[in-house]
Amino acid sequence: MTNEGFSVAPGGALNGAIRVPGDKSISHRSIMLGAIAEGVTKVRGFLEAEDALATLAAFRAMGVKIERSDSGELTIYGVGKRGLKGAKEPLYLGNSGTSMRLLSGLLAGQNFSSVLTGDESLSKRPMSRVTDPLALMGAVIGTSEQGTSPLFIEDMPILKGISYEMPMASAQVKSCLLLAGLYAEGETCVVEPAPTRDHTERMLEGFGYSVKREGRRVCLSGGGKLKGTEIDVPADISSAAFFMVGASIAQDSDVLLKHVGINPTRTGIIDILRLMGGNITLSNEQIVGGEPVADIRIKSAELKGIDIPESLVPLAIDEFPVLFVAAACAKGQTVLTGAEELRVKESDRIQAMADGLVKLGINATATDDGMVIQGGSLSGGEVDSHGDHRIAMAFSIAALRATGEIKINDCENVNTSFPEFLSLASSLGLEIKDSIDVS
Repeated sequence: MTNEGFSVAPGGALNGAIRVPGDKSISHRSIMLGAIAEGVTKVRGFLEAEDALATLAAFRAMGVKIERSDSGELTIYGVGKRGLKGAKEPLYLGNSGTSMRLLSGLLAGQNFSSVLTGDESLSKRPMSRVTDPLALMGAVIGTSEQGTSPLFIEDMPILKGISYEMPMASAQVKSCLLLAGLYAEGETCVVEPAPTRDHTERMLEGFGYSVKREGRRVCLSGGGKLKGTEIDVPADISSAAFFMVGASIAQDSDVLLKHVGINPTRTGIIDILRLMGGNITLSNEQIVGGEPVADIRIKSAELKGIDIPESLVPLAIDEFPVLFVAAACAKGQTVLTGAEELRVKESDRIQAMADGLVKLGINATATDDGMVIQGGSLSGGEVDSHGDHRIAMAFSIAALRATGEIKINDCENVNTSFPEFLSLASSLGLEIKDSIDVS
């Protein structure tokens, strides 16, 4: 892995209107479901980033024809649920945990074997959380001794439906089992301990597949068909989050983020910032392709420290790196608990952010399942992103309130989720001095 990085000048404000790239979670699922649907699926707003492109490449390797137009629109020629073909080589999924976990479910019930691999970071992430319940459905999947990838999935054309109570709130685990349920006899049900993003359920319904939802229980029956459809991918709220925090903490800021997905299972970032005193308004709310979207306006605000409600943790799990920056700039103490999942993301996000904030002069203490942050004054300094795109972008935003330049190392993976981050941040007023090539 390279150690390329960039430096961000201290201070400044964010002003302007932008549309951030398409939602990564929805982009992944549009490829997966479009590929196994019958007929043609057209996708607008697809995220042209490494993670989502890894999913696209995997399905091309399994015989699915996918065209990309100059405008970025995808046309997926679905092969039906039984039309995929075994890939000649292992399917390499880069840094994408979503690709690996969801594909493990979709491929567990095929009549061919598959091997799933990833980069060094992905190869450290726990996969037993999906392979264990898949085994209960009759799947045969091998892992490393540590329960990580590569995954070796044997052909098992018929799985059996189960009712599974998830030990942790995870949209990836839920989605994996629902995709496996498409290939199972009988009904597959998943019970969540807390609500998680429901893009898979919404999109299955958009493809004409019946899904039953009762509280935190989601069920579907095997044997049905998916029909090709049209999908308009909204802007990714996880990408918008960096500018939401940036505009909140930097004086004289006023940012409009256009056409952002505001799925209620994803809006923890809005709820938490509002509890901290954030000035956030929504307008132009509408439903597009089954997903709620809105324009989000954020103005500068004096944030205050809070005890973050654990009920909001699953609804903001990917946004905590930049929320830690908000807490560092808030008046008083912020406490996060119930977020142990952050320790097994692309990096140990709790430790990585705590270490970086301490280097920048903030009193931040990592705990097993969260962090205690005392708001203060951010100094300049040099921090390490540990190859984690969200860590790199969060510390870039921190520079808006720093007294000196912040240099962030090991930033190449910003491309995995948000290749346009540096250019969009610069257009709003963030002064990035030396940058990696994100073309």
